[in-house]
Amino acid sequence: MSVTPVTTDSVASTDQPWQGRRAGFGHDMLAEWTKIRSVRSTLWTLIIAIIVIVGFTALISWVVVANWNGPHAAARDARAISDPTSIIYGVAIYLGQLAFAVLGVLVVTTEYSTGVIRASLLAVPKRYTMLAAKVVVFTLVMLVLAEIISFGSFFVGALILHNHVSVSLSDHDVLRATFGAGLYLVGFGLFALAIGVLIRHTAGAISVAVAVAFVLPILTGLLPDTSFFNHLNAYLPEQAGSQIYLVRPTGIPLLSAWQGLGVLAIYIVVLLGIGAYLFDRRDA
Repeated sequence: MSVTPVTTDSVASTDQPWQGRRAGFGHDMLAEWTKIRSVRSTLWTLIIAIIVIVGFTALISWVVVANWNGPHAAARDARAISDPTSIIYGVAIYLGQLAFAVLGVLVVTTEYSTGVIRASLLAVPKRYTMLAAKVVVFTLVMLVLAEIISFGSFFVGALILHNHVSVSLSDHDVLRATFGAGLYLVGFGLFALAIGVLIRHTAGAISVAVAVAFVLPILTGLLPDTSFFNHLNAYLPEQAGSQIYLVRPTGIPLLSAWQGLGVLAIYIVVLLGIGAYLFDRRDA
């Protein structure tokens, strides 16, 4: 019986053409996009974000219009006239950021809870590359969706308020605030994603994101009114980042709109850097 020797040519001619080839970063991004869109929680979380942000914009705007001449309406009406975007974005973005935070956490922790992370690491052994692809895809997808939600929310609010208040994207800083609202939502989603990389547990990571967004500003607001504590409050991730979608911040702002967004970006970079280091060192 003769035996046919196995050569490199015969191996190369098998039915697995990807063997010996190195998938590029584009393939890694495609894999991350497939994972994001194939998870049902992604769609439901985005639906909740749309309902919360656009819905609360419509609700608050309608309440203001319905009670325009009602009792105790003078202060509210003056605020709506001087800064209509505070009516359009104030409550809506404040609550809607939670949906983006949940989405950022789930992008990471779902793989750990289902065990998919092991298969992902087998497909992409270079962990830094895998995490970078996940961050880039999440940023691009969420940026498009967040800006659609932000501009849609603006037009809904402006339409409801137009009989009493005229607001346009050409008004001073309104376009920046509208575009900035989308940037902030993406930024806070990335902040939560970084927390997810650090903690790797869905409930724990979401709890930390909620604490940062809702609990810490309340606690620091109770501190004595001194320069140190005022700066401490201003440099919190939520407090700093939210300056980007405010046309007229309340009180005396310690950070400009872009400075505030820059502070949030620093938090994201630092947390992602620590998370990437731990991600590369820890077992899946």
